[in-house]
Amino acid sequence: MASEEDTEQSYVPQKKKSESEDDKRRKKIVPGSLMKALMRPGGGESNPSDGDQIIYHCTVRTLDGVVVESTRSEHGGKGIPIRNVLGKSKMILGLLEGIPTMLKGEVAMFKMMPQMHYGEEDCPVPAPSSFPKEDDLHFEIELIDFSKAKVVSDDLGVLKKVIDEGQGWESPREPYEVKAWISAKTGDGKLIMSHTEGEPYFFTFGKCEVPKGLEMGIGTMTRKEKAVVYVTNQYLTPSPLLPMIEGYEEVHFEVELVHFIQVRDMLGDGRLIKRRLHDGKGDFPMDCPLHDSLLRVHYKGMLLNEEKTAFYDTRVDNQGEPLEFSSGEGMVPEGFEMCVRLMLPGEIALVTCPPDYAYDKFSRPPSVPEGAHVQWEIELLGFEMPKDWTGLNFQEIMDEAEKIRVTGNRLFKAGKFELAKAKYEKVLREFNHVNPQTDEEGKVFLDTRNSLHLNVAACFLKMGECRKSIDACNKVLDATPVHAKALYRRGMAYMAAGDFEEARSDFQMMIKVDKSSEPDATAALAKLKKQEQEVERKARKQFKGLFDKKPGEIAEVQVEDRAGGEITGENQKNDLSAPLLERDDSQHCNEADGGQYGMAWFYSLWPPGRRTFSALGLDRCTIL
Repeated sequence: MASEEDTEQSYVPQKKKSESEDDKRRKKIVPGSLMKALMRPGGGESNPSDGDQIIYHCTVRTLDGVVVESTRSEHGGKGIPIRNVLGKSKMILGLLEGIPTMLKGEVAMFKMMPQMHYGEEDCPVPAPSSFPKEDDLHFEIELIDFSKAKVVSDDLGVLKKVIDEGQGWESPREPYEVKAWISAKTGDGKLIMSHTEGEPYFFTFGKCEVPKGLEMGIGTMTRKEKAVVYVTNQYLTPSPLLPMIEGYEEVHFEVELVHFIQVRDMLGDGRLIKRRLHDGKGDFPMDCPLHDSLLRVHYKGMLLNEEKTAFYDTRVDNQGEPLEFSSGEGMVPEGFEMCVRLMLPGEIALVTCPPDYAYDKFSRPPSVPEGAHVQWEIELLGFEMPKDWTGLNFQEIMDEAEKIRVTGNRLFKAGKFELAKAKYEKVLREFNHVNPQTDEEGKVFLDTRNSLHLNVAACFLKMGECRKSIDACNKVLDATPVHAKALYRRGMAYMAAGDFEEARSDFQMMIKVDKSSEPDATAALAKLKKQEQEVERKARKQFKGLFDKKPGEIAEVQVEDRAGGEITGENQKNDLSAPLLERDDSQHCNEADGGQYGMAWFYSLWPPGRRTFSALGLDRCTIL
């Protein structure tokens, strides 16, 4: 009994497949409405099924033999067979039901009552003009071919038939550079273009250098794949490959994708371009270098002039030894590292780089002039993954954390705040999986984590993101409410954002929780007072007479730019956190911050304004 109950409980009825429109139409078929007579047997054992592209000739006659319409030239047609995709193309009901019973090369005659052709109620295919849709008719069908097809466009204007499978998984896309053998025929088999000798046809994907439909089809192909791409006239756009397109209802392109070069627009504006010259080993992007990997590369640097003047080659100028560097540490130009991070081991790439991502912000080689565009030919020999912390004991983990923190501090001092922040945040992410086992380990862990959060806060403040700096400080104060350095740094962020009352509260709290921090707190309060007086003086000057105007008059107000000042007289401390801030970043913060700091600019110009507007209940008023 128990097993029967378990069986009943474990049984989950399968969801019934939804009925398609064609299935609903098939229910209209009544006995005798569709009859088939075999005129010539076909070959093979398989029949067309849903998803197959079918190619057939069709001749329609009345029961006494008069031709109504035909695709055959001998009966007045264009000689171009019909192409449909079973289950996707709109077809009359008789052919939808009859063609799946045929073999390749078979010729059959289908006798159809009106409800099986254009006389069907709500027939999805409109009847040709003057078509006798109320009559019984004979449809002579020759099934020329059928095969699986890739539907490239939803309206079936572009289809692809694979002849030979390709290699790999990657397909070309904008702005890849493509080489292919291409020939083109009309629907009736007439050759109109052939590029199958000499050099393969070369074009840049997305530059309208081949017809739109052909490009869409090639965009689904892999290297060495051979296919036929069927393109109807709405996708036959003029191009250098096929300039004349008038008069073609459809064109069949036979394509062999010889090769394509992966081209990446790294910035999206066409300035930093990476071209893959030689494929690497592995799967993209899983086998690309991670952050903090140790990379080994050979590279050759050239100026982008007519002579392509070489200014450095590791194989010549470095005694044949490759360059080794760790990613994420700013040891190579930014454009160089961005591209190497997207390479596979063994890959060779050609990188075209603008000056602001090359040597204008990096140590410039003597032979590279200021503002020079450069080109690097880079070969990624290999890389070592960052050390896995799994299995390390607590002391080993803290040693690894210290190495990364030191690197972050070096980047911070060099003004590379984004890179420094990434180093600190990497350790903080790893700390989510660290569990100290003793009280002593717990104290070391907490101190280190707090210092890293404060370093992150310092980076955010230097980057002008005051809200994020405050949030980072709050993480420290949530864990250690009496942390003087966190109060100091948060107070600096509040002051930079124009929230002077909050800043004053934090500086005063510093003195209460740690007497040794009084010199720093006193210097910060003095700076705060000076800044308040300065912005109040400017506010009084700018808003002078604003409230003396009579009703209907408007005082013209101009706001001057605020200049940041230097904080002096602060005691620097050498602990695990980054150095105290050297300057006031309030201008950047006021520009960058939004949300709750939307009025900060006004309050910083006129600090009493916060209290005045609050008392009047006008906190959310807009100043015009």
